[in-house]
Amino acid sequence: MSADGDGNSAYGRTAFKRSRSHFADRITADGRDGWPVEAGRYRLVVSRACPWASRAVVARRLLGLEDALSMAVADPVQDDRSWRFTLDPGDRDPVLGIRFLSEAYDRRETGYPGGVSVPAIVDVPSGRLVTNDYQRITLDLATEWTALHREGAPDLYPRARRDEIDAVMADVYEDVNNGVYRAGFATGQQEYEEACAGVFRRLELLADRLAGQRYLVGDTITEADIRLFTTLVRFDAVYHGHFKCNRWKLTENRVLWAYARDLFQTPGFGDTVDFDHVKRHYYQVHTGINPTRIVPLGPDLAGWLTPHHREELGGRPFGDGTAPGPVPTGEEVPAPR
Repeated sequence: MSADGDGNSAYGRTAFKRSRSHFADRITADGRDGWPVEAGRYRLVVSRACPWASRAVVARRLLGLEDALSMAVADPVQDDRSWRFTLDPGDRDPVLGIRFLSEAYDRRETGYPGGVSVPAIVDVPSGRLVTNDYQRITLDLATEWTALHREGAPDLYPRARRDEIDAVMADVYEDVNNGVYRAGFATGQQEYEEACAGVFRRLELLADRLAGQRYLVGDTITEADIRLFTTLVRFDAVYHGHFKCNRWKLTENRVLWAYARDLFQTPGFGDTVDFDHVKRHYYQVHTGINPTRIVPLGPDLAGWLTPHHREELGGRPFGDGTAPGPVPTGEEVPAPR
């Protein structure tokens, strides 16, 4: 998520377009890009407001990488100097020692093209950005960081299911994850209507798929569920009103609302969501859409903790693994209210 949108994006008088990540180095077990997996070497910089960054927050927690990969949480409201660390003492990240994420970008490449986006992984010894490839970061956490996974960590990207997972994720990305942004930042009626229609057409297909199975692919949680969840959890709070994706609310779709609650109540999902950060970012940063910067009081969030009954469909959330332990001290977020 960058200052002009989420992830890497651009909008204005032309149609909304999400650009490719500029820094696509990978942190791998064999270090082939020059960045070997190493406990304590890297810092994950996120915003809890951002759905793309939230994927990495969920994956890190499910895999038990909290001790191996430290995390910095940026203020949900940026200024013109990019994501800032004003939630920390002295307005500086305590590990990297910087006030703005742009400083890590500048240490990697001065005057690079594109915005300063999260998620970002920074090399702690040098203070340089390693990657902002939001599509690849979580897949590598699942497959390249296995030596540092907790005991009982789930397989979020099982090899035997990857083709199916990739196909599902591609549809979810095009029509849902990115579709809500194409609707929200549309500058013409036809552009908006096409994007909005695509969002709900895909959501209805996903509801049909999930009516008879607990998770998107197979009987366990995979990367596909993480990617859909981070959009669904924001749907009624920001996309329904702020982005005009208002044919119906998530709470009005029986299957998707139950599916989203099931994941929210699964350790590693809801305990990473900060609705206050989500709402303040969207309504206060996107001034082209909401020039008053007024943050709405609703919706009522109590329903996220109500029974969902999805366990009746079977499934094993963590496969042969186990649930993650308690949220580490200092990373807790308020419960919805």
